[in-house]
Amino acid sequence: MSTGLIVLIVIAVILTAAVVALVILGKKAQKKQEEQQSQLDAMKQTVTMLIIDKKRMKLNEAGLPQAVVEQTPKLLRRSKLPILKVRVGNRVMSLICDEKIFDRVPVKKEVKASVSGIYVTEVKGLHGKVVVQEEKKGFFKNLLAKAQEKAGAKMVK
Repeated sequence: MSTGLIVLIVIAVILTAAVVALVILGKKAQKKQEEQQSQLDAMKQTVTMLIIDKKRMKLNEAGLPQAVVEQTPKLLRRSKLPILKVRVGNRVMSLICDEKIFDRVPVKKEVKASVSGIYVTEVKGLHGKVVVQEEKKGFFKNLLAKAQEKAGAKMVK
């Protein structure tokens, strides 16, 4: 056998092992996420709140309780999280928002929200509909959209 064939076989075996390891780790992460989601759903409460402000900020700058900051992993403390500053009743507090709904959360409006601890999982408009803002397109996405429009216009002619 030539050395090139041996090297190719070794690389194939290593790649196969890496794929198997990633599949196993992915399944474990998915089970863990499903378990956490079921815990969030069990603790969910519907609350009427006035959203004062929303920002992406670091955990230790967000004004969350010290116990929350201490329980988070050190790497996560430096990353920016979606934080909502809200008024519930007569208390002003900071809550962590779900990344999926952060862009849809209206500012300076009263909403009904599903809250699990300090985590906001869902927002519904109380007075009228919650306005969904259009996603901002990047420079290259704008260029691509314009190119596709022009190509479509040429095809029609």
